[in-house]
Amino acid sequence: MPHATVNGARLWYEDADATSGREPILFHHGWTGSRVNWAPVAERLRDRYRVILMECRGAGESEHTEDGYTLEQYAADVAGMADHLGLERFTYAGHSMGGGIGYRLALDHARRLERLVLMAPIPADGISGPMAQVTRPTEADHDAEVERGRRMRFRPDMEPDAWLEDRFRHRRSVSDGHFVQSWAAMRALSVGDRLPDVQTPTLMIAGRADGLLGANLKDFQRLPNATLQVFSHAGHEVAIHEPDGVARCIDQFMQMGVVSARTLAERLQD
Repeated sequence: MPHATVNGARLWYEDADATSGREPILFHHGWTGSRVNWAPVAERLRDRYRVILMECRGAGESEHTEDGYTLEQYAADVAGMADHLGLERFTYAGHSMGGGIGYRLALDHARRLERLVLMAPIPADGISGPMAQVTRPTEADHDAEVERGRRMRFRPDMEPDAWLEDRFRHRRSVSDGHFVQSWAAMRALSVGDRLPDVQTPTLMIAGRADGLLGANLKDFQRLPNATLQVFSHAGHEVAIHEPDGVARCIDQFMQMGVVSARTLAERLQD
């Protein structure tokens, strides 16, 4: 798979549909995730869009750099990857931490975005409360972590034991800088009061069983040009739990844009 040197970091990406001439969507994973967290949805959209996947510095097959583990830098890396791929404008889809990167893109690089897809994004006002306490896992934690995953899952058809084991291995594989510093950056995120300024057409995707649902709904209500999809049988891994539904709602968003009571009322004024 190819790599690109972006802002001093060697980053993994996949752009198998580069010559398709289709509209580009760039997918970005969450904090300790990787391309596999978007893969089922990406595969379902390849016949209609130029699907691009990337992994951030410190994760997956990208370089474990000494620094740069901030949401601002990750957003700059996304913009730099778009430059490498020759994309002046593109649709960005971010999961979890990738959603926090999406907020930064919409605020700092708005001219580059055609649309914004936020799937179970971290809260715009930062991660707080019990969820803010994390410890870097070790090999000795493997069995306990996998067992915890088994006890928490409610979609074993989508999260078999092999998937849980691979997910835990990847969580351990991210760099120390990424694990520690980007978590601190997510806790410190404070852009909620700026969401009313985001004019980029936005799709918010959430899971009913996700602990971030309340924050997602709050942030959705502050976005002036957004539409919402909540999946009743999905947790934080929405793309894993509901790949058909997520692919379908992204496709509808790409085709129809934001559909809301406001946008429908505006039609009567034309």
